[in-house]
Amino acid sequence: MDMAVVNVRVIKQHLIDPEICIRCNTCEATCPVNAITHDDRNYVVRADVCNSCMACISPCPTGSIDNWRTMPVAKAYSIEEQLTWDELPAELTQEQLEAEGAGAPVELPPQQAQAASTASANEQITEPEPGTVAFNSAQYGATTPPWSAAHAYTNLYPPKSPTTATVVGNFNCTETGFENQTHHIVLDMGAMPFPVLEGQSIGIIPPGVDSNGKPHFARQYSIASPRNGERPGYNNISLTVKRVTSDHQGRPVKGVASNYVCDLQVGDKVQVIGPFGSSFLMPNHPKSHIVMICTGTGSAPMRAMTEWRRRLRKSGKFEGGKLMLFFGARTQQELPYFGPLQTLPKDFIDINFAFSRTPSQPKRYVQDAMRERAADLVALLKDGQSHFYVCGLKSMEEGVVLALRDVAVDAGLDWDQVGAALKREGRLHLETY
Repeated sequence: MDMAVVNVRVIKQHLIDPEICIRCNTCEATCPVNAITHDDRNYVVRADVCNSCMACISPCPTGSIDNWRTMPVAKAYSIEEQLTWDELPAELTQEQLEAEGAGAPVELPPQQAQAASTASANEQITEPEPGTVAFNSAQYGATTPPWSAAHAYTNLYPPKSPTTATVVGNFNCTETGFENQTHHIVLDMGAMPFPVLEGQSIGIIPPGVDSNGKPHFARQYSIASPRNGERPGYNNISLTVKRVTSDHQGRPVKGVASNYVCDLQVGDKVQVIGPFGSSFLMPNHPKSHIVMICTGTGSAPMRAMTEWRRRLRKSGKFEGGKLMLFFGARTQQELPYFGPLQTLPKDFIDINFAFSRTPSQPKRYVQDAMRERAADLVALLKDGQSHFYVCGLKSMEEGVVLALRDVAVDAGLDWDQVGAALKREGRLHLETY
C-alpha cells in the first residue's frame, strides 16, 4: 500500500508577499471564505479561515498571492504579525520545526493521511454560523481571458526594478468647479518597451515615505488608452485618476498616490511598474459584442476598449459587434469623459448613464439602467459572442451581477447555466476594488 508523509501538527500557511503585492484587492474580492483582509499597507491571510481552495491564485496579477510556509499549527503567523511585514519570513528548517515541537513527519496510508490533515486543519477553522447563504457575485467572475484576446505581457518591470515615465499631459476630465476631480494623465514611456492591452493596469510608486518612515508602496491604475497608445504609434499610455479627498465613509482624507498623480506637471518623472493583468482583456474577434458596466474611474478600461474599436472602425475595414455602455456617477458633472462620449456615433456605441445624486431626481444606479434594457441584455446573454466587463467600486458588483441574473431568469433562462458559461468561457469579468 502506498504511504503518505504527513505531520498533523504543521500546516502549509498561505501568505502574501508584501514586496510584490500591488494592493489591487483582487485576492480579497475573490476569496470565497473571507480569509483575506488588509490595512492601509498590507494584505494578509487568516490562517484559521483559509482552506487552501486556491481561488485567489490565478486572478492575482503579480503572483504575490502564491506563497506558502510550513508552520506549526500553534505558531501560525497571526494577521497582526503579517500586517507589520515588509518582506516574507524565511521558511523554517526541519530542525526549527522540531524545536517548536512539531516533530518529524510520519508515514500514514492515504485515507488516514487525509483524515489527519483534515483534523489538523479543523483545529484552526471556525465553522460559519448556520443561516442563509448570501449571493456571491465573485463566483461568476472569469479568471481566464476571452479565447480571441491578444497575448498580454505582464510584470516586465517588477516593484524592485521600476521604469521611469515622463508626464506629457494632465487634464481634468470632469466638469471644472466641482470638488470631485478626475484627471486624465498621459505618460510617455520613452525608449523602454512597454506593450499593453486594453484592460491591463500599471502601478505608480509615490515618492517619499509614510508615517512609519517606510517607502510608499505602488498604487494600481487601469490603463485608459488602447494598445497603440494614447497618441497612436507612440510609446505612451493614459490613466484615469480621481483625486481622493475623503474615504468611503465621507471622512476627510488625502489619498497619497491620487493627489500626487493629479498634481503632476508636464515634464515630471514618475516610477512605474507592470504592466499587470492577463484576464480582463477585450476579445479580438471582430463580431464579438462588448457590454461595459462601470462607475467613476472604472471607466478607464472601458475607454481603452471603446477607443480601440473606434480606431478600427475609422479605418473602414472593420465591421464589429455591438458596444453597449452603462456608466454611473453621482452627478453628470462628476462623470469622467461625459463630453467626449456625446460625440460618439449612436450606431457605434449604445450609451446608458445613471446618476445617483442629481438634485430633485430619484437615485438611479447602473443596475437600474440595466434592468430598463433587459430585452437587449437578454439577446446578448443568449449570444455566445457577448462579453461583459464590470469595473468600479466593490459595492456595485453584487447589484450588477444580480441584475444580470434577474434579467436572465425573467426571460426564462437558467442563470446557473448562463453564469457558469460566462465564467468558463472568459466572458464575464469583474474588476472591483
